[in-house]
Order: sequence, then C-alpha cells, then structure tokens
Amino acid sequence: MGLRFAESLYGLIAQLAKPGPTSRRPRVTDLSSSGRSPAPMTAVQKMLARASGLAHVEPGEVVYPVPELVIIHDGFVETAYRELHALGYGSVIDPQKVVFVTDHEVAYGSQRAVERGRNIRAIAKAWNVGALYDAGRGGHGHIFPIEAGLIRPGMFLFCYDMHCTNFGAAGALAMAAGTEVTSVLATGSLWTTVPHTLRIDLQGALAGGAHPRDVGFLLAQGFADGRWGVQYDYRVVEFGGPGLLSLDLAARVALCNSITEMGVANVLFDGDPPGIDVRGAPDFKSDANAPYEARISFDLSAVRPQVALPGGPDRAELLSRVAGQPIDHATIGACGSGMYEDFAAAARVLKGRRIADHVRMFVVPGTATTASRLADDGLAQIFVDAGAMLLPPGCGPCAGGMMAPLGPGEVSVATAATNHAGRFGAHDGEIYLASPVTVAASAVAGCLADPRELEPLVASGASQ
Repeated sequence: MGLRFAESLYGLIAQLAKPGPTSRRPRVTDLSSSGRSPAPMTAVQKMLARASGLAHVEPGEVVYPVPELVIIHDGFVETAYRELHALGYGSVIDPQKVVFVTDHEVAYGSQRAVERGRNIRAIAKAWNVGALYDAGRGGHGHIFPIEAGLIRPGMFLFCYDMHCTNFGAAGALAMAAGTEVTSVLATGSLWTTVPHTLRIDLQGALAGGAHPRDVGFLLAQGFADGRWGVQYDYRVVEFGGPGLLSLDLAARVALCNSITEMGVANVLFDGDPPGIDVRGAPDFKSDANAPYEARISFDLSAVRPQVALPGGPDRAELLSRVAGQPIDHATIGACGSGMYEDFAAAARVLKGRRIADHVRMFVVPGTATTASRLADDGLAQIFVDAGAMLLPPGCGPCAGGMMAPLGPGEVSVATAATNHAGRFGAHDGEIYLASPVTVAASAVAGCLADPRELEPLVASGASQ
C-alpha cells in the first residue's frame, strides 16, 4: 500500500509539474513595439529566457526551460527507467533529445556491470533515444559531447551529473538535474530558478608550471573562506577580462571542472569559445551593463602550482608546502583534465623519464578520438615508456574506484573532479588534486613534486 501510494503521489506531482503549452512556450512580448528598451541581461538570463520562451527573466525567477539535449550517464539510466516504468511511463516525451553516455564502468569488471550494459542498450532501443555512446564509442560524458559538436554556443541542456558545467567552456548552459532528470524525461522540462551571476575578470597570464586547475583551487578556496566576500552557492561564475584570451578550450574545461564541486550553478566565459564554430549561434554573451551580483579581479600571473588537499577542491595549498608527500597512485585525465592538450603537457614532463617504481600511474583519455590522437602522435608511447597504464576513455578511478582503485591507506595525486573520501575506492585513502604537469612530475619523483623542478621540459603557458 505504501509503495502504491508513493507511486500515485509521485505521478500526481509529475502531472501537476508538467508545463502546459503556455508555460513551456509563453508568448514573447515585443518590446520594440511597446517603446520600452529591453533590460540588460547576463548570459545565463538570456539562455534561460530563450529556452523558456520568454523575452526577459530576472535572477530568482522560476522558469520552465525546454532543453535541446538531455544527457544521462550509465550510472543512472536503469534507475530512471525503473522510476518512469513504475509511474506508467512507457516512453519519454522527447526521445530524440536524449543522449546516453557510458563512461563510469567502461570495461566491465563484474557480471553486474555486463548486465547493466545490456540493460542500457535495451532501454535506449525501447525509448528510441537520440543517441547511445556506449563503451569505446564516445568517451566521457562531460568531454565527448564538446568534441563531437553536440554542444553548441548558446544552447541549453539538462544533465544528470553536476560536472556538466564543463560545457560552459563551449558557450553552453548545462544545468545538473540530478535524480530529477526523470521529471525532464517525463514532462520535457523542470522548474529552474534563474541564477545570479558572479563576474571574475582575469588579468595577466599563467606561467612557470601554473595551470588553470591551480586557478580553480584558489578560487574555490576564496569562495569557501569568504575571501571574495560573495555568495557562490547556485551562482553562475562568468569569466572575462584580458587574461581570458590566454586560455584555450582545454584550459577553460579544466577551470570549469575545478570549481564545480563548490556548488556553483554553472561556469560561463565572455566572448567566443576558442576552437568552437559560433556561426548561427544565438546570443550567448552578457550585455555590457549586465546585472552582475558581484565582480572579482584575479591575477593569473601571481598563480603558483597548487594542490587541493584531501577532502575537497577548496582545500588549496601551495605545492611547495606539501612537496615530498609520498604517493602510491597517480591519474591524469577523466573530466577534470581529459583533453588532448592536458596529455601533451604531461607527456612533455614524462618524455625520457621513468615513473617511480612504487607508483601506479594511469592515463584516462577523455574520448576515443583523443586516445587515437595520442597514439598517432607518439604521446601514448611516451606514457607507456615511462611506465604508465592507458585506460579506456571514461571516468577511470574517479567513478568510485571501478577501475584502477586506490587501496586502503594509499595516497593518490590526480586531475580528478573531486577528492572526497572513497572517491577512488578505499575510504581511508587520500587524494590530492593537481594539474596534469604536477601529477606527471609527482609520478616521476614518487612524491608530490613541483613541475618547475623538471624544466626545461615543462613549457610555460595556459595549456599546461
């Protein structure tokens, strides 16, 4: 009785929450004919207004945006299917918008994993989803869609996982729906509060072993300890300023990923995303006099290599203060720093060197295409010659240690998205977050090590 009542209640709520034709696509007010000038908006306001069929939205307003895509990884597909099936849904409202990506348990390590993969393929067929990027046929769900051109500037999408903020590097607004993505599948939308926007103006340029992940750790620390004097929870962080021009697409992805765990709603960038075709894109840039909640200036040239101590990306510490900490495990890749440029920078550190005998090092390309490029360009051989192991594209150890786990009492240094207890498997293992070059240098040294000590092989610049 209790289960049936809960299912009925859930179904009633879903129907009540389902936006009707008017609420999903309200009539757009023609401000030009009214003689009124449109009020300035931030980029997130513009994208949510457009997705909601509105001329203007304000921070704090609740809207029902209709996404262009809905992306769900392999860890939640079965659950979504069971929930909707229990409520009587035999299909989803816009199946061609739905994308499944297998990235968490790519190389099946158990019979349960084999069964899950089979079920996901069956669900994709039953629902007639737009695309299934299965193991070996795509890559990480927060990297591959950018590379494949699925993510376009100005688009709005819902995703299951919070690290979809990576898509901000390509000029898109991706909102993490979590378990409520089932509501999106059933109704086509989800109530969404328009976030306030924090503007961070970047000055100068990175140099000497510093990396955008180091910037992210410092910003996260400043949010957490109140240094910036701003609210950050469910805010969009928008980067701009002259220093932004020095950051390529891979650098921007790393920056997005490094501050996501703080609870920001999304990360966006002023101007056109490098390497992304913006022809035909809708307006995705903040107005000159956009209503930012606060502005911060940040000097990139002052950044020195950092690590995030075990327990959270906001626990930034100068690498020089913890150098010498022994490690057992090192990982480069996944959604934190899984683009070609990240591996190229790490390969420059490792070329001609060997990983310490007691260290296990893993390389996790973000996509199958990146893995192919690493092989074609000889970078994969550099990793192999150094003693590293190449894993299939996906999450690697970061998905709860499903692959290449961390053992009890062991210490890892990684480019992972987060470093909370148990993230790599063992709950008493410790994970230090760092940049690709710091991870590579540490793997060689057998302990946390400053990449600047390995010059001249380490080039300076934003794409390290």
